[in-house]
Amino acid sequence: MINKAVITYRELLDWGASFLKRYDIEEAVARWLLFERLGWTLTDFVRQSEQVVEAGVRQQFEQDIKQAATHYPPQYIVGHEWFMDYPFKVTEATLIPRPETEAWFSQYVEQLPDRSLTVVDVGTGSGVLAICHKLARPQDTVWAVDISEAALAVARENAAHLGAEVQFLCGDLLKPFIESNEYREIDLIVSNPPYIGAEEWDDMDQSVREFEPKLALFAADQGLALYRQLAKQAAQLLSESGQLIVEIGFRQGEAVQKIMQASFSHRIVNIGQDFNGLDRLVHVK
Repeated sequence: MINKAVITYRELLDWGASFLKRYDIEEAVARWLLFERLGWTLTDFVRQSEQVVEAGVRQQFEQDIKQAATHYPPQYIVGHEWFMDYPFKVTEATLIPRPETEAWFSQYVEQLPDRSLTVVDVGTGSGVLAICHKLARPQDTVWAVDISEAALAVARENAAHLGAEVQFLCGDLLKPFIESNEYREIDLIVSNPPYIGAEEWDDMDQSVREFEPKLALFAADQGLALYRQLAKQAAQLLSESGQLIVEIGFRQGEAVQKIMQASFSHRIVNIGQDFNGLDRLVHVK
């Protein structure tokens, strides 16, 4: 607790940053929590930093900081994360969207043809890829699939809140489409599947390891199992001019490229890098 009856926003933020530092948590987390709760930018803070903090704001921030000190993700604390400048609800049933995913999404969506496409987001989680695609390209028919009903509930809520007309299905990868025969000509499949191998457990950040959903993180066969399944299924559904884009772990580029090339022997399969120059996606053209 802060041992002052009256405190300014600057003092409150300094206390929060100092508190988190004792638990080896970045001081920036304190600023993010305060700004997200208040809907502030850095400019807002500069203008109001010397104002006295209201009791309710102070109480909420102290509670948030104590929770963050346990390595609980700040996005779960406030209940949302931003993706492509849209706020997405996140819970412990969904992964927290990453900047690396946002980077490759923005690249591919700008290069698609103007005609209407049928698009499927496999393993949609909170729905960021499917929803942002629909918002960027309203002419496309967009489906989102996830094996987790809890994740789909969050994704549906995000779609409704953001006004994106996305169709949701519960199922294992592309099985709902194969079994229904409803779509045999999918133009674009995108996926950020579970790709972490069990042997990487000790390398993971504590907040990810303890709180984000393991169903959305881990896959067998050194993280490659779902790529093998997805490649075989996609080969049955992708249109002649269709594309498949999957996010990968930075060590998996060549392995996933070989998996995809085996199912798509007559197509070009490229590895794409993220803004740090690390392998981040495999693209079947």
